[in-house]
Amino acid sequence: MVSATKQGPEPAAQDGAPGEGAPAPAGNPAAGHPSGAGLPPGPEHTDAASARLRDLMFRAHLWQRRALIVSLRVARLVRTGFRRFLPALRFIGRSLHRRWRRSLQFRTVLTTLLLAVTSFAVVGAYLSNQIANNLFQERLAQAESETSYHVKQVQDTFDGAQVTDQASVITLVYDTLNAVEGRGSVIQRRYVFEAMPEQTKPRNRWVESRASDQLTVSVIPPELRKAVQESGKDQYWASTVIPVGTEDRPGIAVGNKVTFNGTVYELYLIYDLNTAQQTLDEIQSVLWAGGAVLVLLIGAVAWYVTRNVVSPVSHAAMVSEKLAAGQLQERMVVRGEDEVARLGASFNHMAASLQEQITQLATLSQMQQRFVSDVSHELRTPLTTVRMAAEVLYDARHDFDPINKRSAELLYNQVERFQSLLSDLLEISRFDAGVAVLDAEAEDILQVVAHAIEGAAPVAAEYGSEIVLRAPEDAIIVEMDARRIDRILRNLILNAVEHGEGQPVTVTVAASQTAVGIAVRDHGIGMAPAEAARVFDRFWRADPARARTTGGSGLGLSIAMEDTKLHNGWLQAWGKKGSGANFRLTLPLRQGEEIDKSPVQLEPEDIVMPGEPGTSNMLVLGTGAPAGTGPAQEERT
Repeated sequence: MVSATKQGPEPAAQDGAPGEGAPAPAGNPAAGHPSGAGLPPGPEHTDAASARLRDLMFRAHLWQRRALIVSLRVARLVRTGFRRFLPALRFIGRSLHRRWRRSLQFRTVLTTLLLAVTSFAVVGAYLSNQIANNLFQERLAQAESETSYHVKQVQDTFDGAQVTDQASVITLVYDTLNAVEGRGSVIQRRYVFEAMPEQTKPRNRWVESRASDQLTVSVIPPELRKAVQESGKDQYWASTVIPVGTEDRPGIAVGNKVTFNGTVYELYLIYDLNTAQQTLDEIQSVLWAGGAVLVLLIGAVAWYVTRNVVSPVSHAAMVSEKLAAGQLQERMVVRGEDEVARLGASFNHMAASLQEQITQLATLSQMQQRFVSDVSHELRTPLTTVRMAAEVLYDARHDFDPINKRSAELLYNQVERFQSLLSDLLEISRFDAGVAVLDAEAEDILQVVAHAIEGAAPVAAEYGSEIVLRAPEDAIIVEMDARRIDRILRNLILNAVEHGEGQPVTVTVAASQTAVGIAVRDHGIGMAPAEAARVFDRFWRADPARARTTGGSGLGLSIAMEDTKLHNGWLQAWGKKGSGANFRLTLPLRQGEEIDKSPVQLEPEDIVMPGEPGTSNMLVLGTGAPAGTGPAQEERT
C-alpha cells in the first residue's frame, strides 16, 4: 500500500524567513517590487464586456424559458397518465373490495399472508439487528485488543529510538506506522498520525502528520478527536466511514496518544468492517429470501386448507339457493366421515325433511283449494233453490204471524249473506289457484268511482253517512279491469261507511304523470296498530265478539288486495284510534309501469300525530313499498 507522506518545512523555514536564493513566484508582479501590491489591473474593452454580458443574460433567459416549457410538458404528461391510470386503480380497488366482502377464502388467505409478512418482518428485523450487533461487538473487541497491542509497540519503538536527523526520523515513523498498518491480516488496519494542536513546536519535530492512502484527519469524528485530546492514556473508539477507491465502507476508528521526541501525537487505527458488512448482507438476503419462500408456502397452505373448508360451504350455499328457488330435489355431495361430511349429511336430511313437509303442505293446500272450489260449486245449486224459497217466504211475510214473519226475514237475510260469502270464496279460490286473469282496458276511472259511490249510497243512507267526492273535472284514463277496481272501491267505501259511525266519508282522487291515487277517509272508530296490522287478513274482524250482522264476510279487503296485486298497484291503510281511518289505492296509468310515488297523501292533513315532527303512527300494507315513506311505515298498515 502506498502512503502519502506529509513533511514539515526545513528548520530554516520554521523561523518564518524564506530560504536563500529562492526564486520569486512567477506570475506575481508584486513579488519582486515593494510597491507592486497596489498596481491596478490592465485596461479592458468596455463595449466587448457589455456585449458579452448581454449575450449571457439572453442565453440564461432562453434556457429559463426552455426549462419552464419542459416542466409544463412533464407536468401535463404526469397529469394525463394519472388520469388514465386512476380509473384502473379504482376498478382494481373496487374489485378487491368486492372480493374481500364476498369471498371467505380470499379474505382468509389475504389475512394469513398479511399476518405472516408482518410476523416475518418483525422477526427478521430483530434477528438482523441481533446478528449485526454481535458481529460489530466481535469486531470492536478485536480492534480494541489489537490497537492496544500495536500502540504499545509504537510507543516502545519511539521511546527507544536514537535518531537525531530529519531523514532518520521520517524513516523511523514511516517504517513503524507501516508495520502497524498490518497488510495481509484478516482485519486491515489503516492509520492517521496527527500532532496534537496548540503545543509548543520543538526544533527537532520533523513529522507533523501522516496517514494511510486516501485518508485524512477528516475521517476521524470530531467527538473522538476531542475525547483523545482531552484524555490521558485512555483509549477511545467511534464508528466512521472509510473511503476506499470509489466507495465508502463502514469502519471503526480507535484513538490513543503517543509521544515522540517531546511531541504528543494522536494515533488512530482504523479497521475496515466491509467483510462484516458483506457477511451481514448475505445473512439478511438469506433471511428475506427464506421469509419470502415461507410466506408463499404459508399462503399456499392457507389457500389449500380454506379451499377444503370453504368449498363445501359454497356448495351448501348454492344448494340452499336452489332449494329456495323451488328445486327441492337438490342435495349436497357427501364424501368421507369428517365434520364437513356430517354437515353435508345433516343438510341433506334437513332438505329431505323440508321437501317432505313442503310437499305435504302443497298437497294439503291443493286439497283445500279443491275442497273450497268444489264445495262452493256444489253449494250454488241448492243455495239457489233455498234462495228462491226464501224470497217467496219473504215476499209473503205480511200474511204470517209475528214469529213466522221474523223467521222469514232472518232466513232471507242470512241466505243473502251466504250467497255473498259463497261468491267471495269462489273468487278467493281463483286467486289461490292462479287462474285470475286481468282484463285491462283504457277507461275513465272517475266513472268507476262514481259508480262505486252510487252503489254504496243506499248503505250510506241507512247509516246516516254522507259520501263526499273530491276529484278533478277532467277525465283520468287508466288501463284497468273496471270490474275489479269497482269491487275494490265498493269494499273500501262500504267498510268506511260501516265503521264511520254516521260521520261523512271522503273519497279523494288525484293523478300524476304515471299513477292515479284514490283515498277513502272515514272519521269513525279508527284502528289501533295491532288491529291495522291484520286489516287485510282473511276472515279477520277488529272485534271478534261483534255480531256478523255488519262487516260482510271478512274477505272483502283480502279480495281487494289480490285485485290490486293484479294491477301491480298499492293498497295501503292508515288509522288512529278515535280519529278514523284512511285507505289509499294507487294504480299505474299504464300496465307494466312502476309506481314511484302516490299522488294522494296517505296520512290525512287534519291529523296531528303525537311525537316528533315527521313521525307518524301508521303501518302500510301493499303489493310494493312506496318510495319515500320512511319512518311513517313502522307501526301500522
